Amino acid sequence: MTDIQLHYIEQGQGQPLILLHGNGESCDYFEHQIPCFSKDYRVIAIDTRGHGKTPRGEKPFTIKQFAEDLYGFMDAKGITKANILGFSDGGNIALEFALKHPERIEKLILNGANLFPSGVKPLYQWPIEIGYRIAKMFSKKSGKAKQNAELLGLMVNEPHIDPSELARLTIPVLVIAGKKDMIKESHTRLIYKSLPDAQLNIIEGDHFIANKNYEAFNRVVERFLRK
Repeated sequence: MTDIQLHYIEQGQGQPLILLHGNGESCDYFEHQIPCFSKDYRVIAIDTRGHGKTPRGEKPFTIKQFAEDLYGFMDAKGITKANILGFSDGGNIALEFALKHPERIEKLILNGANLFPSGVKPLYQWPIEIGYRIAKMFSKKSGKAKQNAELLGLMVNEPHIDPSELARLTIPVLVIAGKKDMIKESHTRLIYKSLPDAQLNIIEGDHFIANKNYEAFNRVVERFLRK
């Protein structure tokens, strides 16, 4: 039973395709995916708990809770099975969801996901950790700092997925990342190699390929979904 209603945008008809955005973002991140994929799929782009137009609620602010929110959302919408595309923290939520509810996923697309915090390049992780410590220091005095500490805390303290757990996922998975991604390429390859039925695509761009190199990104995703 969820304590909140997830805000979402829905377009198109057919097989459901759920889009999960990254940390501190909203479903607006997928502005180049929603019109493209809604030609063939029932696209549902969700705002995660405490992001965009979805309230924070009282439950824990964790990747596992976000995965449970998704489970409740699918039940409420009468979606028994969906394709899921997750970007960054959205990819981590999708992975947690897949490990707990594999029967609810048709195909899985992981874009710039990580299994544990050290999968992020130090150049990007250190500022996140410093920002987290500062926000935590001021979180008792400021609501904004508390909110920042929660968001940054997701990237500092989570996720914690053992690569060996991925062997249980027999669904088809597309692992996609940018050549200059903030996730180490070795880590992206570790995710790919740990999955029994996966394909890997590394395309031009940084962490935000779905937004900045959307034509190439959408092409790869469409090909995978059609296969």
